[in-house]
Amino acid sequence: MIQALFNRDSDGNLVSFEVTGHAESGPEGSDIVCAAVSALTFGATNSIEALAGFHPLVDMDDAVNGGHLYVEILQDITGEQFHIAQILLESLRLSIQGITEEYPEYVKMN
Repeated sequence: MIQALFNRDSDGNLVSFEVTGHAESGPEGSDIVCAAVSALTFGATNSIEALAGFHPLVDMDDAVNGGHLYVEILQDITGEQFHIAQILLESLRLSIQGITEEYPEYVKMN
């Protein structure tokens, strides 16, 4: 099962997300749920770099629990960079939430 965790600061801003595991909704290489979550998380991370113009803290390991991605927004960025990152992270959260609602047996979001 994929576990997705989104963390907010005391002001309600998204500051990090962590995704672990595999959906195991189909054979390896044909798991559409895992592919969807992977595409969304990597796309959001790459978009933060390309559109917000900074490199978030990224920790990734394919060997941990079948897969692990942790992304954190650093505090030494401009207000505009933070604003763009918030839009991208909220979009990611909503997209993962949609997958969780459609495939609750394969994805859990905390």
